[in-house]
Amino acid sequence: MKNIPLIVTVGQVAILPYYIIWLKEASMTYTLFAWFFAMFSFAAAWGYRVYQTKKNKGRPYIFFVYAGMGTVYLAVGLIRTPFDSLPYVVLLIQILLGFLQGYFRAWHIEQKEYHLHAVHHYLLVGCAMIGLSLVYVLSPSFFLNLFGCLMMVCAIGEFFRKKDAMEKSNEIGD
Repeated sequence: MKNIPLIVTVGQVAILPYYIIWLKEASMTYTLFAWFFAMFSFAAAWGYRVYQTKKNKGRPYIFFVYAGMGTVYLAVGLIRTPFDSLPYVVLLIQILLGFLQGYFRAWHIEQKEYHLHAVHHYLLVGCAMIGLSLVYVLSPSFFLNLFGCLMMVCAIGEFFRKKDAMEKSNEIGD
């Protein structure tokens, strides 16, 4: 369970090429694609700042962040055909995903395991990218949906881990 943040960071890097393919198809022009990434970056800075200014960092409810990212990736993976309002949906997705990733990054760097995760992250990303480069049959939406499901499993695991920890602290207090 303590390796969930490592799974999330590796997964985000491994899924990025598939997400970029989807985003490029949804953008229609390079200018719109660049604006979408700018909005993502601004939202990530906002999420990072929100976590940094949070008063009660002991209760970050990170499982909501995992569930939010999982929902976004599942939604992206399920969009099959372009439609007129797709650029607006993409803008909302970019802002939501950027905020969640910025918040997650700010939370993750404050964890005790972060330095060990950083080393393992580079090794796992390299192995994952080599493995994914050998897969030609599956579409990007398959990987986006798979990662979205993985994020939901991480959210559920983190929720139960927090719930168990709270129950144990209540037992000790009694």
